[in-house]
Amino acid sequence: MKQYAKTLLVSAMAAASGAASAETPTLGEVLGASGVEISGYIDTSYTYATDGAVTNRVFDTEDNSFNLNMIGLSISSLPEEGFGGAVVLNAGEDANVTAAAGTGSSDEFDVQQAYLNYASGAASVMFGKFATLQGAEVIESKDNWNFSRSILFGFAIPFTHTGVRASYAVSDAVSVTAGINNGWDNLKDDNDAKSLEAQVSFAPADNWFINVQGMYGNEMVGAQSEPRTLVDIVAGFDLSDALSFMFNADFGSQDGALPGGKDANWTGYAGYVNFKFAPQWRVAGRLEYFNDDDGYRSGTSQKWKEGTVTLAYAPMKAVELRGEVRRDWSNKDSFLDDNGKPQDDQTTLAVEALYMF
Repeated sequence: MKQYAKTLLVSAMAAASGAASAETPTLGEVLGASGVEISGYIDTSYTYATDGAVTNRVFDTEDNSFNLNMIGLSISSLPEEGFGGAVVLNAGEDANVTAAAGTGSSDEFDVQQAYLNYASGAASVMFGKFATLQGAEVIESKDNWNFSRSILFGFAIPFTHTGVRASYAVSDAVSVTAGINNGWDNLKDDNDAKSLEAQVSFAPADNWFINVQGMYGNEMVGAQSEPRTLVDIVAGFDLSDALSFMFNADFGSQDGALPGGKDANWTGYAGYVNFKFAPQWRVAGRLEYFNDDDGYRSGTSQKWKEGTVTLAYAPMKAVELRGEVRRDWSNKDSFLDDNGKPQDDQTTLAVEALYMF
C-alpha cells in the first residue's frame, strides 16, 4: 500500500512538473510578447598584409593579428503606434573607431545608438543618438556584403549623430526624413551651430531603390567653425533572388579647410555586386574610386582606388565565415610597408567569423 502511494505521488509530481515546464515561457518569448526585441552578434577576424603593414584604413588596421572586431547587442521596443525606444551597445576594436567625440571612449566600448521613438501612422520621430543616414554600408559588419569597410564609409561620411530626426512615408514608394543634430560624430556639440540632415527614399518596387541624402552645417576646422556639405546617393537593384547590385556616390566639401582659407573637396564612387551561387555560399565584389585631391579626408592629396572580393559560407543561419582579398592603390605613395617605406599600393588578406543571435 505504501509503495503504491509512493508511486502515485511521484507520478503526480512528474505530471505537475511537466505541465509547469510546458506552461513556463522562455525569456525570449516573454520579451517578444511584450514587444521587446533583443539581438546581437560576435565579429572576429584575422588580417594579413603582404607588405607587413596595414595603412590608410579606419577599420581592420592590425597586420598578422587575430582580432575581436565587435560584440554588438541591440535592445529595442518600437511599436507601430506610440512611444518606444532602442539601444545599441558595441564592444571591441571597432567600437573605438565609431565612438563619437565627447564620449571619452578609449576602452573598446561605445553606445552606438540610444533614442526615444514616437510613431503615429506614417510619421515617426526619434530623439537621442542614432546612426547616420549616409552611405551604403553600416557599422555592423554582418549587414555588409564585404568584411573590410569601403573607403567611402571610412573617409567620406560620418558614423553617428545626436539630435532629433523625423520621417514620413508619403506613399508606399516614397518617404522623406529630416533632422537637426550636433554634427558629424559629435555626442556633444563642439560649436554654436547645428547640422541639418535630409533624405528622400524612392522604392517603387521590391527589387530596386534609390536614396538621396545630405548634410549641411558648421564643423570645427582648427579653432574655426566653418560650413561642411555632403551629398550621398545610394541605389540598389536585385536582378534576381541570387544576384544583387548596389551603387554609392559621395560629394563633400569643407569651407576654410586649406591654407589661405580655401575650401577642401572630396568625391567618391563605389560599386557592389553580391551573388548567391549556392544555398550556403555567396561571393561579393566591390570597386571604389576616392578623389581626395586636397588631402583633407585621408591626410594625403591622392586619387585612391580599391578592389575587394569576399567569399562567404553560412554553415547555419546564425553563422557566416568570410574570406577576403583586397587591393588598394593610389597615384601617390600613401601606403607603407613594415619598414616604413612609402609605396603606392597595398594588398591584404583576411578571414572573418560572424555569429548572430
